[in-house]
Amino acid sequence: MHKAKTVLDFHRMKAEGEKITVLTSYDFPMTGLIDAAGIDMILVGDSVGVVVAGFDNTLPVTMEDMIYHTRAVMRARPKAFVVADMPFLSYQTDLNSARLNAGLLIKDGGAAAVKIEGGVNVAETIAAITAMDIPVMGHIGLTPQSLHRMGGYKVQGKGDAQAEKLIEDARAVEAAGAFAIVLEGIPMGLAQRITAELTIPTIGIGAGPHCDGQVLVIHDILGLCSKYSPKFVKRYAELAPIIGEAVANYIADVKGGTFPEERHCFK
Repeated sequence: MHKAKTVLDFHRMKAEGEKITVLTSYDFPMTGLIDAAGIDMILVGDSVGVVVAGFDNTLPVTMEDMIYHTRAVMRARPKAFVVADMPFLSYQTDLNSARLNAGLLIKDGGAAAVKIEGGVNVAETIAAITAMDIPVMGHIGLTPQSLHRMGGYKVQGKGDAQAEKLIEDARAVEAAGAFAIVLEGIPMGLAQRITAELTIPTIGIGAGPHCDGQVLVIHDILGLCSKYSPKFVKRYAELAPIIGEAVANYIADVKGGTFPEERHCFK
């Protein structure tokens, strides 16, 4: 049985060069499975809006949604460190709302930390939440809540000016007190540069191998999400056809009268 992870473990892992493993989870059974496998960190992502609820993007996800799914994850009593995403409009309007909503994800949801998208523009917010002794994970680069400004899901930091802006964002997130930072959808050379400069761990998603850790969406690595297939995803299983076959066999058994059998019945 692996030991419960804390923010101190992630700082140690970066210092020792041990890679940090992160996956998303949104419910009780999946959390139990990936935690038993030994994952270091679980992100209750607002990606739930896309891969579970069927929205086109993460913007419709509410605080109520995030608290519900965080509670479900925490009922599995994971040893992994659980981070909950702060959804759109839960932290952008004012510091009091940001502090309250972060607190609700810890108090009512049961998470150990929250994640906030943005760089220099959210540094004050990160500082306000960390001042409450709530660990904050940053998130820069391709930030899905900003897809309209970015013109879609596009790689960020390709030009020199964009790269310097992302470096400035990373520095601001670290200075504001974040314990780690997600680097999404940026060139691997830039991610390597940011990782080398920061003292906090970087967690990459579409940012190359030089980050201190990696995060992917669980539905993506299991082959359960047919809506999209980003270049940075590696599929470790193809469960969709297996599930389809199981359901088809069930339908055939019921239609053909071969289920339920006597062993499935009460006497």
